Amino acid sequence: MKKRELILVAILTVLIAFMDISGIPSALLFNIQIADIEPVYFSLMINFLIIGVIVFLYLKFLCPDWKLGLSKDGLAYGLKKYGVIGISVALAGFAAFLIGSLPFDGHPSAAKVIVEGVVYYIGVAMVEELYVRGLLLVLIEKMFAKRKNSTLIAIVSSAVIFGVGHIFGSLGQPLLVIVSKVVWTVGMGIFFGMAYKKTGNLWVSTIFHFLVNVCALPYLFSSINGYADVTLYIIVPVYIALGIYSIFELQKRGTCTDAI
Repeated sequence: MKKRELILVAILTVLIAFMDISGIPSALLFNIQIADIEPVYFSLMINFLIIGVIVFLYLKFLCPDWKLGLSKDGLAYGLKKYGVIGISVALAGFAAFLIGSLPFDGHPSAAKVIVEGVVYYIGVAMVEELYVRGLLLVLIEKMFAKRKNSTLIAIVSSAVIFGVGHIFGSLGQPLLVIVSKVVWTVGMGIFFGMAYKKTGNLWVSTIFHFLVNVCALPYLFSSINGYADVTLYIIVPVYIALGIYSIFELQKRGTCTDAI
């Protein structure tokens, strides 16, 4: 891997991360109001489309040898291999969010539920996996290529950055909530990274990412702002365990693919 390409990918990763966290440029250009859907969701989803176009063109013309793993290879294997644990964790998260969002005193429209609770999270999963796993993780792994444990370093490092990045979306919340969200997101990120490297397929981690995110849907039916303590008591240990499991799974022989 040429040094020039690593620098170019690093620049792209920082750019996409900034766009994802800030919502720029869409947040400054669009204010679409439909039904009871918050306008910010349309801005963010338009931003996701812009990010997708930028990544596609950037890699196509500047880094044509960079492989993201957006193919069918490894997809069926990954879903079969990790589907049970992925779905189990998602259901645990759903139960935690469901309990924490009681009582259901909100009355969202069907359009709001579909856009904010499903479509938006499809975009979140695709964009975050694209630059956190498809770009950042692989970039770190290549930077530490001479180290025997370069893949583990890359997975854990990218997961920590992924977790810290979620602080921005938790500002204004109690410290316990912020710390808990960082911890459970790190555990989640380690699982996504492990699944990605074990299968060589970015769709695998993207699908699991979406399943985990969409489990927050109960909050659309509640006026609660933030996370109840009971939610944290359930979800944090689950994702810590998930992260530990993923590290052990990574150590098994034949764990990492050379496809990416």
